[in-house]
Amino acid sequence: MRSVRAVLFDLDGTLLDTAADISVALNRALAEQGLPELAPAVVRVLIGGGVPALIGRTVARLGARAAAVDAEALLDRFTFHYGWINRHEEMQTRAYPGVAEGLAQLHALGLKLAVVTNKPRQATVELLTRLGLARPIRAVVGGDSVAHRKPHAEGLLRACEELRVGPREALMVGDSLTDVLAARAAGLSVICVPYGYNEGADPRSLPCDAFVESVADLPPLLIASGIVALA
Repeated sequence: MRSVRAVLFDLDGTLLDTAADISVALNRALAEQGLPELAPAVVRVLIGGGVPALIGRTVARLGARAAAVDAEALLDRFTFHYGWINRHEEMQTRAYPGVAEGLAQLHALGLKLAVVTNKPRQATVELLTRLGLARPIRAVVGGDSVAHRKPHAEGLLRACEELRVGPREALMVGDSLTDVLAARAAGLSVICVPYGYNEGADPRSLPCDAFVESVADLPPLLIASGIVALA
């Protein structure tokens, strides 16, 4: 891998475990249409690609009941319930172990950090702030910040522009094929974590440049590989 000046992170499944709150919000929206709940383990497999993709997979999962679904209303009500949980309830979303430490260490090394996610930008900023992770993050690009969500390259290239680095000077960290494809399309190297969602597939099967067990393992890897020098 090349030397880097910036690290871009995916959010859901990479920095944050958001599956529990997504499951609650989705099941509340389903209940409003008289539809059956989905088990949290099932919802976890449906996560990835943004809310429209989540709703599309949910409708497909309902099988024969799909004809009764108002998909547009389901998307709107999911968005409402998810926002309500994050702002007004005791949310279950948590940072994965090692995330806070890893971000702090990368920042101390002088690297510029950004989050590139298919989640709406404002919701992302609110989550990072509420969990105490916002300080080292210099840019947040959400699915509503660009015309094309990941796996398109646009979000990653926008983050590079905001950080004032070239794509060859940046590294993407993610948990899914969506992240890998976006990084390849943008010309970035990509490192994966093995604990994320990846639409139910084993993240260790991803064609990335390297794996780290946690974000806290990333700074030592970059230093040992000569990708970044000690500040």
